[in-house]
Amino acid sequence: MSGASWIGPESRWSGGLAHWTVGDRAFLSVAFTFRLPDARKLAIYYGALGLKVFAGGPALAHMKTQRYMQDVAWVPKGAGNPGRLIGALQRHNPAATIASRGCSEDCSFCIVPFMEGGFTQLPDFPVLPVLCDNNLSGLPADYQDFIVRRYQEAGVPLLDANSGFEPRTFSASVFDRWRIINRGVWRLAYDDLVERDFIRSAMAILRRAGVPPRKIQIYTLLGNEPYDACMQRVREVIEWGGEPFCQPLMKLVALTRDPHVKHDWTARKLRAVARWANNHMWRSDAPRFEDYNPNVRRAPRTRYDERQGLFI
Repeated sequence: MSGASWIGPESRWSGGLAHWTVGDRAFLSVAFTFRLPDARKLAIYYGALGLKVFAGGPALAHMKTQRYMQDVAWVPKGAGNPGRLIGALQRHNPAATIASRGCSEDCSFCIVPFMEGGFTQLPDFPVLPVLCDNNLSGLPADYQDFIVRRYQEAGVPLLDANSGFEPRTFSASVFDRWRIINRGVWRLAYDDLVERDFIRSAMAILRRAGVPPRKIQIYTLLGNEPYDACMQRVREVIEWGGEPFCQPLMKLVALTRDPHVKHDWTARKLRAVARWANNHMWRSDAPRFEDYNPNVRRAPRTRYDERQGLFI
């Protein structure tokens, strides 16, 4: 199947849980652990229909769900894993693809090191508009060039480099390479103050090239550091010409979509800061978070953006 045939379908994410049937088999692919209770209900439902249930994906692998869902007749270990089944990613989003697995970083709050380890190249990947590699800038330069050529040859625009680039490895040469095909936002992460110089340099490269703030989206983790440190990162992203996208810290094994409270944070404050930042209230209504009253319904509550695959 050529990549060009995938330009048309609109990018829509499943919300972290995809399921489908083929003959007498039911497949479940679960990305987020907080979708496991829903996956369990589906597994029981499909089992009651007499179907063989095959389940996989990052959440299930991390939770070792043969124990978690012990009353469901699972297949033997390794016999069926939709996370590695060809086409499983497209069940979550028909426009999504991946050219490599793994990452060169080892972040404690990320499931990738546990699931995939270091980089594994997938040169036969289907060329589709949403590229979900964990760390594009950390890949070897020749493989980055290979990915870009594949997109050019297929005539497919890169509409979303979904997991984005690592600030430690983002350079002017990386930008020049990917700007040829990237038509979406530039996504980087500012996870802690240790990355301050790296993210500032990366954002400066983008701004000097004329990339507008709305196309510089910086994932800004909340709760892994004290309040003042996290808010410093949020303010700096805005000051340096980007837009923060705040994500409250969660446990990798959380069965509900609730923040993991540490330091001087509360769950209420974590949600409020994320809502203030992600709804761009810092632009006018409440330039400082201290000016924001979370009890006033000036913006919609957190919702799932099917196009980005993000809770905003």
